[in-house]
Amino acid sequence: MKRQIIHIDREKCTGCGLCAEACHEGAIGMVDGKAQLLRDDYCDGMGDCLPACPAGAITFEEREAAAYDRDAAVEHKTQKITGRLQAADSSRPLPCGCPGTNVKTFNRNENPDQECCTAAAPSSGPKNESQLRQWPVQIKLAPVHAPYFDNAHLLIAADCTAYAYGSFHRDFIKGRVTLIGCPKLDAVDYTEKLTAILSENNIRSLTVVRMEVPCCGGIEHAAVTALKNSGKFIPWQVVTVSSDGNILEV
Repeated sequence: MKRQIIHIDREKCTGCGLCAEACHEGAIGMVDGKAQLLRDDYCDGMGDCLPACPAGAITFEEREAAAYDRDAAVEHKTQKITGRLQAADSSRPLPCGCPGTNVKTFNRNENPDQECCTAAAPSSGPKNESQLRQWPVQIKLAPVHAPYFDNAHLLIAADCTAYAYGSFHRDFIKGRVTLIGCPKLDAVDYTEKLTAILSENNIRSLTVVRMEVPCCGGIEHAAVTALKNSGKFIPWQVVTVSSDGNILEV
């Protein structure tokens, strides 16, 4: 079958091994000092390995590949974890890599339960303080099983919205976990990955912020379709921002 799957450029690969560590399914291994996709049927095409690669050697491609075998991947993952626990050594140093791609959570000293209400209702407080709660923020780079998704109020935003709407941090990012993307420029359909994020994590609410331009409807469609595909009932809303920075509808 033809489907989306990762591609590893061996010329760019530095052999750090971070992608193999990040691959939950164990689809990636090290061969002759370079990362290599060992099993097509273990690769879910979600790209958890992308943010781990400091050399930018991993991309998506669409090609003939074996279908993703979830059961086989889960069994392999269980065996992999068991092996790690048996061979655990607390003195072993972590592999080095680009710190900018590491999963991070930022403590903003706030109660999330008080922040996830009506998106268009401005709150008081300093306007120049970052409210970002986690890293990375790109939909394509965020791991499906990142710890910050647990019990999160999720914001999915078209990247232009943060530039158009002046109080974006205060009124939208605050109290939420943020994912951004551009449906027109990113060469990937977000629906599958967003479905996995919503399905496999305890997401408490979903807010979608898009621009008024027609092409921005792609991010709304992907998010709403993902919510339906997840089979979950999660409170959600869509907010549209005009190109001159006003909220058109909630």
